Amino acid sequence: MENLTTPADHQNDSHYYEDEGSGHPSTSINIMSAVIYSVVCVLGVSGNGVVIWATGFRMEKTVSTVWYLNLAVADFQVTAFLPLAITENALYGHWPFGWFMCKMEGMVFHVNMYASVFTLAVISVDRCVGVVRPLWARCSGYRTVRKASWVSLAVWVLALALSSPHFIFRDTRPYSRDEVWCYNNYALVADYSNRTAGEIQLQTFRFRVMIVTTFVAGFLVPFSVVVSCYSVIIYRLRNNRQSGRSFKIIATVIVAFFLCWLPFHIVLLIFGVNYPVSKNELMLDFGVPITYALALVNSCLNPLLYVVLGQGFKDVFRSRSILKVLEKAFHEETLPQTQTEEPDLKSWMDRTEENRISYHDNETEST
Repeated sequence: MENLTTPADHQNDSHYYEDEGSGHPSTSINIMSAVIYSVVCVLGVSGNGVVIWATGFRMEKTVSTVWYLNLAVADFQVTAFLPLAITENALYGHWPFGWFMCKMEGMVFHVNMYASVFTLAVISVDRCVGVVRPLWARCSGYRTVRKASWVSLAVWVLALALSSPHFIFRDTRPYSRDEVWCYNNYALVADYSNRTAGEIQLQTFRFRVMIVTTFVAGFLVPFSVVVSCYSVIIYRLRNNRQSGRSFKIIATVIVAFFLCWLPFHIVLLIFGVNYPVSKNELMLDFGVPITYALALVNSCLNPLLYVVLGQGFKDVFRSRSILKVLEKAFHEETLPQTQTEEPDLKSWMDRTEENRISYHDNETEST
């Protein structure tokens, strides 16, 4: 788990990680977190691995499969790192994996968050354009696998850029009884126990900036885009009862992301306002670990949602092919026409095509 505190914040709290038999809340939370991480790791690695295999190597490349592939890759990489967090919890905060892996573990969690929410925002915009201008979306050539791949690359570059401070600020240092702590060194000082007043003030400022930036860039802005797009979609399809399975699937994925991540951001904002830790013992012991675990649960949900919402359990038992279930879930359905001018545009295109064919036939006869 990503520690928001430092060794100095608990240097007078001797039972914080040490008293295993005292019934201290952190002990039970550690056990609960380790269990949740283990379940998420198994389901996330296997489920997202299947989605990556299907969308990346077995299914026909479409814009939709590109989106779902990127969601699966983001979730796969964070669940693949969970054995490190599981070990850390089992060792009551001791980090045995070294300085570099400490930095990577902190950054990967936020790369997953940014890549997932940005991809969901892109999908929402794509769906919105497809509903508002369905014929243009099909015929203009803007919706191609190549362009979707470039957009996905831009999403990952932006996610890495926004997550890079978490790589910079993560650090390790010896704690008590030959233990090593992996924590956020926002002051960027070597001797954390002898920080000056200015360094403590800088640490607090950077900590709060990071929390606000994470909330705004990783939740508020992209979800404002998502809500706006789906408000337009719902309005356009209010009289259309057959909006399609793919729309329902991605809408449910978005709702699941919202429910899993919103508590984490709320707790961090409260934590930042009341920083330092001396004002946040209860929040630190319960709020942060629980909401962090809930956010990680989202990384294993999507493959399950694809199967359930794709009406796949019966199909799996009948055909014994998860690939067919995913193909059914990711199938790009024909978008409904919602604009009165669309039929006129289609008629104009049909007349243009007929004229072209007629002209070509006349040229052939004259030759």
